[in-house]
Amino acid sequence: MTKYIAIICGILLGFNSITNAQGTLKFGHINSTQLLGAMPETKNADSTLQKFGSSLESQLKTMSAEYQGKIQDFKAKESSMAEPIHDAKMKEISDLEQRIQDFQESAQTSMQKKKEELYAPIIKKAEDAISAIAKEKSYSYIFDTSVGAFLYTQESDNVMSIVKSKLGLK
Repeated sequence: MTKYIAIICGILLGFNSITNAQGTLKFGHINSTQLLGAMPETKNADSTLQKFGSSLESQLKTMSAEYQGKIQDFKAKESSMAEPIHDAKMKEISDLEQRIQDFQESAQTSMQKKKEELYAPIIKKAEDAISAIAKEKSYSYIFDTSVGAFLYTQESDNVMSIVKSKLGLK
């Protein structure tokens, strides 16, 4: 137990000497979710992503309608079908069902890729602005409060207004 206390004390003393050698550490915080929500690029990306999702959803509805039509047709004619026709229709329905499942998986992957493609430059722009402010204002650390991982922090500056100003946002 005393070994752990000694290690912790050593780390704290080392941290203290770094603090004294470089000056006082300056902390800031920002809610990145609010920042991204204030950026007009985010609204455009949201709109584009929604249109993309709607087109995928439309295709899925078309496929589902075709599937339902085949099921209804099959049920209506099932009793009068010869066995080879019955088996062929069952396979056709099964194949369509598999295509729908494959399409759903592919659509989810496509949506995720599209989202990453649309939001990556926006996130990079916000990160660059935060980094620039950190350097300009000599911040040692800027924490993201949108994550909510801090149970306690010492006083720090909210840099939201400075970053918004840097990005030309109101």
